[in-house]
Amino acid sequence: MPAKEREINELEAASGEPEFWNDAQHAQRVMRRLSGLRQQVERWSDLRRQAADLRELVELAGGDEEMQAEIASETERVLDGLNQLELELLLNGPWDDHDAILAVHAGTGGVDAQDWAEMLMRMYLRWATRNGFKAEVLDTTEGEEAGIKSVTLEIRGPNAYGYAKGEAGTHRLVRLSPFDAAHRRHTAFALVEVLPQADDDDAETPIRDDDLRIDTYRSSGAGGQHVNKTDSAVRITHLPTGIVVTCQNERSQIQNRETAMKILRARLAELAVRQREEEQARLKGEHVAAGWGNRIRSYVLQPYTMVTDHRTEHSTGNVQAVLEGEIEPFIEAYLHQQLGEEQET
Repeated sequence: MPAKEREINELEAASGEPEFWNDAQHAQRVMRRLSGLRQQVERWSDLRRQAADLRELVELAGGDEEMQAEIASETERVLDGLNQLELELLLNGPWDDHDAILAVHAGTGGVDAQDWAEMLMRMYLRWATRNGFKAEVLDTTEGEEAGIKSVTLEIRGPNAYGYAKGEAGTHRLVRLSPFDAAHRRHTAFALVEVLPQADDDDAETPIRDDDLRIDTYRSSGAGGQHVNKTDSAVRITHLPTGIVVTCQNERSQIQNRETAMKILRARLAELAVRQREEEQARLKGEHVAAGWGNRIRSYVLQPYTMVTDHRTEHSTGNVQAVLEGEIEPFIEAYLHQQLGEEQET
């Protein structure tokens, strides 16, 4: 932890400068970083103290069975804390400590795909709740008959992007379709995008007013019917990249514009991340699959039950638990795999 302690000292010194709060947004980012570092160092210090207490207990325990049981229980708790902190150390990317924007898009499979997209939305919302993140639906496009065509979520909390980033890719569902009168087995696909939440003045994602075309239109719901009598929905086109973002969830055009800008900044940050990864892969002679071509996980409910991650080969037969948000084992397996690949290069 010496490097983190040095960074804490540097940030504390910077925050004490007279002009520190002249740039409020920068100051807030520094203070968030400082708070996160302090918490991490404090947790490591607590673990060291607990380990030292355990050593003393072991020396005192002798043949006392009750004390030995207490030591075993405390050791398990310390090991759980150590495993969690070791996992956090894997989150060392430039954006890993940021909040995340997560989008789900229905793909091939008709109504089943739209229902599948909604199932994934619920899965990620429940995962966020399980792990103490704050999750908010920023924008939704309803399906014609059931489910959703797309949804954009904001997930806020320590290392939200670092944990969620491995979920990006195509997710495949195989099941007996509830929308098929003959109840036949259908396959549906949905694309998950995970974007780092960028700050307004982030140097990597500068946005000039001249780069934007902003259009307004009337919000619509399922089947295309208008749900608002005013042009409150917003579409923003980033002219240099061609990226288009929309938002129609809020009744206020101002709120929709702010949300659309938040999503645009995230998409530009993700574009920068992807370009760096593609350049690194090119230098190493590797091919990087992107978008719909990158199928990462299959969820099979029929003829057997199994969720399998095709990158790590991690799998479980408890599909229902996964759909209820229990995806931590998949996230951990992905992070450990990424660490192994980094160590090989």
